[in-house]
Amino acid sequence: MLAAADRLFAQSEIPGAVTMDAIALAACVGKGTLFRAFGNRDGLLDALWAAKIATLKASVESSAPPFDASTAPPDRLVAFLDAILMFKIANRHLIRARELSGGLLQSPHYQWMHAEARRCIMDAADTADMAYATYNAHSLLAGLHIDLIDEMLVQGLSLETIRKFQATRARNVLHP
Repeated sequence: MLAAADRLFAQSEIPGAVTMDAIALAACVGKGTLFRAFGNRDGLLDALWAAKIATLKASVESSAPPFDASTAPPDRLVAFLDAILMFKIANRHLIRARELSGGLLQSPHYQWMHAEARRCIMDAADTADMAYATYNAHSLLAGLHIDLIDEMLVQGLSLETIRKFQATRARNVLHP
């Protein structure tokens, strides 16, 4: 079911046009089966996102380089945000569908990204100011919204330029 959904979202120019009916048909299951398995469309998108982000999460959570303790905290934050950016670019069809459906800030995937970014900010800025870290983690992640990334690319910024500016912005948050 997830593979069928992934194919449909990848082929669609308009993520909102991919319906549960279309996914059920492509997966050769009944629509009720989809709803029992995932609850709703956002649940299906979250499950698909979880399957795709599992490798990145494992890398970050296992403290593999550049997420290990020997990497300077500012560099860990930059590497984490860059990994999220590249994940979103590689999975833009899925990300666009999920980000446009609402409720993203409550999704487990955003909550994980936010917690990791906040932890990196607290480590790098050597602060116990949770409010500072919370706000700036949200602010940095907002710059990774897929519509904003796509708009920057359309306006002529290269992916490499976006990555460079993102790294600079993250470092400025840590050392204004």
